[in-house]
Amino acid sequence: MNPSLSRRTALQAAGATALAVGMSGLTAPAARADDDNSPPKLVTYPRPATMPTNTGFKVRVRSAPDGDWQTLDIWRPQLEEINPSTGSGKVYNTSMVYFDFHGAVEVEVTYLKGGTTKARVRPDALGIAPELLGDTLRFTLDEPKDVVVQINDEIFDCLHVITNHVEHQAPSADDPDVLYFGPGVHTVTGGVLTVPSGKTVYLAGGAVLTAQVYFKNVEKACLKGHGILYANPGGAILCEGSSNIRIEDVIILNPAGYAGTFGESHNIHVRKARSFSSKGNGDGFDVFSSTGVLFDGCFMRNSDDCFAIYAHRWNYYGDTRDITIQNCTLWADVAHPVNVGTHGNTDAPETIENLVIRNVDILDHREPQMGYQGCIALNPGDSNLIKNVRIEDVRIEDFRWGQVIHLRVMYNTKYNTSVGRGIEDVYVKNLTYTGTHANPSLLLGYDADHAIKNVTFENLVINGKVIADSMQKPKWYQTTDAIQWFANEHVLNLRFLTTAEAAAQ
Repeated sequence: MNPSLSRRTALQAAGATALAVGMSGLTAPAARADDDNSPPKLVTYPRPATMPTNTGFKVRVRSAPDGDWQTLDIWRPQLEEINPSTGSGKVYNTSMVYFDFHGAVEVEVTYLKGGTTKARVRPDALGIAPELLGDTLRFTLDEPKDVVVQINDEIFDCLHVITNHVEHQAPSADDPDVLYFGPGVHTVTGGVLTVPSGKTVYLAGGAVLTAQVYFKNVEKACLKGHGILYANPGGAILCEGSSNIRIEDVIILNPAGYAGTFGESHNIHVRKARSFSSKGNGDGFDVFSSTGVLFDGCFMRNSDDCFAIYAHRWNYYGDTRDITIQNCTLWADVAHPVNVGTHGNTDAPETIENLVIRNVDILDHREPQMGYQGCIALNPGDSNLIKNVRIEDVRIEDFRWGQVIHLRVMYNTKYNTSVGRGIEDVYVKNLTYTGTHANPSLLLGYDADHAIKNVTFENLVINGKVIADSMQKPKWYQTTDAIQWFANEHVLNLRFLTTAEAAAQ
């Protein structure tokens, strides 16, 4: 199918079903309005019969406090865990539901396997305490949030609840600037959907697209909608040499590669995209030699780095700068939630600078290899210089295996042809970790010429304790000894401050 020539065919595809709208008497167009003066609304979407499901949960939702209950279709993302003894990966099935709402909704989750003794709705920072009634629990969402429901601390047999606002004025299938995919499963000849400049790819709720979405040397193009990119060959989204690209709301399930690759591109905004992966090199979103990239409100559960920020690799060249990751929830079943700096250009050294990570919840991190640990890892190799990094309001829940933070100037001979140039000017404010599984965090310059300079932690809180140079300790102790971290002699001007001390400077 050529979507640019057959938008109506996409909308009316064989096997497509009508949208299921959550309140009696509403039609899908009427449900698009979403403002503070409108009545509560709930919109649910069918799962096409050919899409795999999972059987661990029954999930219902209703407009609070007394709307009609609607049963949600269960989707089956897949996840991976690495065996540290053999290096082999085991793939697990998990569960996901998604819907749109305005107002408040009540969610009811029944664990069909039984034996429920406790339930948890994450991120913990949301403060959602579910009501537990045997194998059924209920909780309320006052606004769209992406959450994970865990029963009895199960890591993989859990439920991911993905929610959106009800859409305003969804694109029309008749719009010549829209490549429209309605409910149902869609394929594209060759497995790649190439998006022209000025066009919008729209995935309606209940739509499933099995092609890669490709932005190549284009501008002012968009991918949006409440549909799903599924098992996309070569990765779900590829953006090369493009500018002014927007990606909004889509869910990416089980891609054969990265959820998204952004190379030599500028002014990229990715808002409320979600990604689940299980295959090797199953990164979430990777950035190469690009500038002005914003990731906002994303939920990422990946079998490799959730976010990776690099300079040169493959055919991408140039510095990377002005990258923001904010309001995101990250879960790395393999490798890092955030990884920065591995790839660069030894022959013409590049810089990764002006990186902001703020208001982020990290739910898990599991990586047996010491060289690939760190919920946030700044690890320049290939003559990269990382500088001007701001990390603020990051909440790290207890994870399975790894480090809270890992700053290391590296020469990883598997990937690098030279040592990184260094790390400079890193400010970490209001980072908290609560848990018992973290290995010591490492801050390691390579040598005197490839050092880490000017790193400040303000209000670093580890298990409720504020870590500061001024805290009570034996005078011969390093501040890092209090939390069993280690910084070597090539880390210069490392400071730990309280909020009051930082404000007084």
